[in-house]
Amino acid sequence: MSRSNPYLGRAQRFIGLLRHCQVLGMVVQEASKESLTIELPYNESHVGNPSTGVIHGGVLTTLMDTACGTMVINALPEFELCPTLDLRVDYIRAAEPNKSIFAFAEAYRVSRHVVFTRCTVHQGDVGEPVANCVGTFMRIGSHLSPPDFKQAVLGDEGEG
Repeated sequence: MSRSNPYLGRAQRFIGLLRHCQVLGMVVQEASKESLTIELPYNESHVGNPSTGVIHGGVLTTLMDTACGTMVINALPEFELCPTLDLRVDYIRAAEPNKSIFAFAEAYRVSRHVVFTRCTVHQGDVGEPVANCVGTFMRIGSHLSPPDFKQAVLGDEGEG
């Protein structure tokens, strides 16, 4: 985790606290206030069709929802948990077996009540997507976010 990049550290800690992210093996590669990239290394336990080795669509949806939700954490001026309101997914093509999958997410609008995000899943070239999504997340306010979880995500930056 990087002290020089609080967005990367925050995203890594957030992902590290979510059990489904641990089980799937998600790894935050890059993060800033504007975007982030999460890698999902190929794993046979993610396969939906054993005869093709193609990753199950539910795994891709989970990756996109997680990437967008993590992006929300970094886009807001103060930490607050924001539940998913809507996630609209377009599956474009099957991911190639035995290759990592990457989710590139952005928050393109932050309003008083909703954060708007988009994500592209690819296998090394964002211009050749496997899937795309747009997601909206409801702002509940920092005061309603569990303090222990907030401290765990913010780490040292949450002190003081």
